[in-house]
Amino acid sequence: MALPPVPLLSTGGGTVDLSALPGTTVVYCYPMTGRPDRDLPVGWDEIPGARGCTPQSCSFRDHHGELRALGATVFGLSTQSTAYQQEAVERLHLPFELLSDEGLGFAKKAGLPTFEVEGSVLTKRLTMILEGGRIEKVFYPVFPPNESAESVVRWLSARASD
Repeated sequence: MALPPVPLLSTGGGTVDLSALPGTTVVYCYPMTGRPDRDLPVGWDEIPGARGCTPQSCSFRDHHGELRALGATVFGLSTQSTAYQQEAVERLHLPFELLSDEGLGFAKKAGLPTFEVEGSVLTKRLTMILEGGRIEKVFYPVFPPNESAESVVRWLSARASD
């Protein structure tokens, strides 16, 4: 499936249109990262698939070199604001940009699964591998989140050896 053209605000300071990117792009979508200074929504740990956004981001951070060596550019995507995401980039030392779909424009046009908690609509956890702006592979559901990047590395490695 070709991705819709939707400019997304980036923690890198500009916008990114995933549909226009050349080459291999890995986009891991996650509901929301927590912050040390804020409580998670009530019942967060009981929502299937909600818990694990920080471990997932750290997984992509820790495997970033391998993913780059396999020719992939990595982005994280959530419905959180860029300002909120910037805190996570700095605290977790992420070597890639996070993209904000705060208005849900991308999620709606791409048909991403969502759920609602405390009045906020959040993206369910999934990982897309894009090739030239087209979806080549989707990992869904993603469990456990901290092994998400390893699954992507295995898949990209297998594809490279074909």
